Amino acid sequence: MLLSSAAVLLVICVQCLHCSALPAMSSYEFTAYRMQQYNLAQQKHGCRGAIVVAEARSADEPSLTRRCVIMKVQDFTVEKYFEALRQNAAAVLILLPQNISSIPHETVKSFMVSENEALQKETLTPVYVVPEDEQLLYMYEEVKQAAASRTSSIFVRVLRSIVTATAFQILVSNNNAIKAITDNTIVTLEGMLPGTGEDAPTIVITAHYDSYGLAPWVSYGADSNGSGVTILLELARLFQKLYSSSSTRPQYNLMFSLTGGGKYNFLGTKRWIEENLDHAESSLLHDNVAFVLCLDMLAKGDELYVHVSRPPKPDSPLYSFIQQLEEVVSSRFPWVKVGLVHKKINLVESTVSWEHERYSLRRILGFTLSHVEDPRSELRGSILDTMSQVDFRKLKRNGIIIAEGLARYMYNLSDKGSPKEVQVFKGQLDFQDSRMSSLMSFLTSVPRAAQLLHKEPSQILLVNSLEHEFKHYLQQVHRHTFRQDKRDPEITFFDQMNQPIVMYRVKPAAFDLFLGGCITAYLGIIYYSIQANWR
Repeated sequence: MLLSSAAVLLVICVQCLHCSALPAMSSYEFTAYRMQQYNLAQQKHGCRGAIVVAEARSADEPSLTRRCVIMKVQDFTVEKYFEALRQNAAAVLILLPQNISSIPHETVKSFMVSENEALQKETLTPVYVVPEDEQLLYMYEEVKQAAASRTSSIFVRVLRSIVTATAFQILVSNNNAIKAITDNTIVTLEGMLPGTGEDAPTIVITAHYDSYGLAPWVSYGADSNGSGVTILLELARLFQKLYSSSSTRPQYNLMFSLTGGGKYNFLGTKRWIEENLDHAESSLLHDNVAFVLCLDMLAKGDELYVHVSRPPKPDSPLYSFIQQLEEVVSSRFPWVKVGLVHKKINLVESTVSWEHERYSLRRILGFTLSHVEDPRSELRGSILDTMSQVDFRKLKRNGIIIAEGLARYMYNLSDKGSPKEVQVFKGQLDFQDSRMSSLMSFLTSVPRAAQLLHKEPSQILLVNSLEHEFKHYLQQVHRHTFRQDKRDPEITFFDQMNQPIVMYRVKPAAFDLFLGGCITAYLGIIYYSIQANWR
């Protein structure tokens, strides 16, 4: 009777264990996006590895050697990331929430700082970003619980590992070598609104349209620099109405440009300036340029920083325009802080911090408007820079400040009254909330990383649509396509930016031994039961 009861109990235990076990070959395939990899100014950036064959582990584990470290956004800190690299982790896999707006502000800021630090250095460890889903969250919770159990007694840890633990194997099966991309192109768009007079001075308004972040395929760049592009396109629409009538056309040419490669040393701007100054027989940049206004990150904050390479002289057009900006702010938006940030260009360095520096190097007066004071700010490139980070009221306010400042400068409205009394952009000339929202939604509908813009269908369509916007409102629209010198490229990108990854859910090998022991014990009990009954 005792043997029969033991046999029944053992069968029940084995059945429970069997039911709790995941199938040995249970798997889940998903697409993950590899960290940036590029060479710029003879410096290597990003991760050089792609292949992963490793067991998943939580970042809380004490030992991460040859393991794939699974992190959520809140886990990705400078300390944990570099600790994983120090321990020679096989890979780092970051789970990106579907709803970025649900992430607390402090977590977003912490992640951006860590992201910026990670992008400054080269690593051989593969780093991937993947949007969260049910299966990946299940894996995360399992490895998190496994890490928490490390504080239990040895007996409890061994028993849990044998009986209940689930191991996750992460596999990137693509064994192809990472290759450099040598055929990438950068597109810059230009268009203009001609003023009255034959030798009218030119004001250039420009913004770069590409995005940047830890992984190109999830870099949507809402504030940086979808905000600059949105304001530029609204300025083109509004000033086109003023320029369409001879009675309201000012004595200034307005040139607009959208440049590519902004996140990579403003290469699109550099090549566009070179083409206009060094190769074109005639160009507005050759002639009387009053100043160049660069728009970069204008969707947040109550600060507007005017970044210059040298302080403007009191009698210069740039000085007069900045005065007009300050008048508009003090009269209509007194809570907004306007600050002048002077940063000299270091000719020894091979990279520049702001777009206006490309013009300054060619002795063209220019400045950048931004809510960011520090050019090294983590806000200037992040995969968390999405629509949820945009404050549309402040975006519109900054657009109005720029438009009114330009109008007061070009039409010399200082003697006509204060900015509060004389408002040009109202009624039919007001900034349209719905249009600005639509433009931002369109710009953030696909990632705009420079690696993707020249070859992916959705990204090519985006650039074509920007060109269509230019042609709708501007004249003399030109599309400049710049190709890299294959022998000596200024920037080199690499392929395999998105990879299929397979996650295998398996029981540890010790489980098979334990299950085999249970079966042997069960058969032994049956055998002795039969022997006892036979006697």
